[in-house]
Amino acid sequence: MKTSIVSLAAASLLALASTPSLAHPPIAERPAQEEAAVFEADRAEILAMAGNFKVRFDMQEATPWQQGYAPLDRKISGGHEVVRVIEDTGRRIVLQHILVSEHEGKPHITKHWRQDWEYEPAKVLVYSDRNAWTWEDVPEKMRRGRWSQTVWQVDDSPRYAGWGQFEEQGGLRRWRSNWIWRPLARRDAVRNPVYDRYYAINRHQTTPDGWVHWQDNIKMGLDEGSLKPVVQEYVLNTYTRFDGYNVKAADDYWAATKGYWAAVRSAWDKVATTKGGIAIQEEAQAGTVISARLLTMADEIVEGKLTEGKAKAEALKLIEDNTRMAGGQRVAKAGQ
Repeated sequence: MKTSIVSLAAASLLALASTPSLAHPPIAERPAQEEAAVFEADRAEILAMAGNFKVRFDMQEATPWQQGYAPLDRKISGGHEVVRVIEDTGRRIVLQHILVSEHEGKPHITKHWRQDWEYEPAKVLVYSDRNAWTWEDVPEKMRRGRWSQTVWQVDDSPRYAGWGQFEEQGGLRRWRSNWIWRPLARRDAVRNPVYDRYYAINRHQTTPDGWVHWQDNIKMGLDEGSLKPVVQEYVLNTYTRFDGYNVKAADDYWAATKGYWAAVRSAWDKVATTKGGIAIQEEAQAGTVISARLLTMADEIVEGKLTEGKAKAEALKLIEDNTRMAGGQRVAKAGQ
């Protein structure tokens, strides 16, 4: 009896996931003045995610979808994070996250994730299978009034992307993505688990003193060639405005390395354009096989051990040499 209930529940989740337009139909054309007001309200929500924050990461595996699977214990961690707007063209906003910690009494800076927001995108770079990201068209009827969010890893290689709209419910405004595929986070990848990717919805919402990022993750694993749900995970990342740490260290790091990282971003963009996406080998401990070196070179620029020119040249070669054509790979479909 338990097995049949779990199977029915999992099947229902996957059915819902495959038809996101039922929850969010195309946005009807609005008067120009209203369209402009909504657009500016959306921008304000995105720009409000910039600032200085204390962050709390709350992760909980909850419902097992496979009999005999024991969900992991809840994990709570945190830190301090600076988020800066590094590009704003109106219809495109780029936010760079930088972690600040202490090591032996000195500030330790870690370039963290990046999120790119684009208004009414024609396509997005999505996770398509292990070690590969490919371009996916946004249905034309679903573009009006919507934003895509593309998330990039610490070395500016891709992680996941989705599109969705800002909606208001119960007096609260938030952005909700479509159902998207995501690679394993490092916290899972290093454990060699029975699942190897997530099928997820992301929500971003501002709060009176910051913002939250809520993830609804179905952890999926291959079983006889088909992807099957293993366990449900809920993640709530809370960003609370806070200045009581060494914010200047993060800004100094970015001032010293922003030219280098701009070149790295351009190199990844070029690969995505010329190779049908981005395909590169990943490692559980480090992300991409070149991640450690790309990050180390930024540190060497800060320390004066490496010139920006030499770092750029080496980074571009690393990215070109370690990527391959990605257009032919597609993610295995759930239940197929």
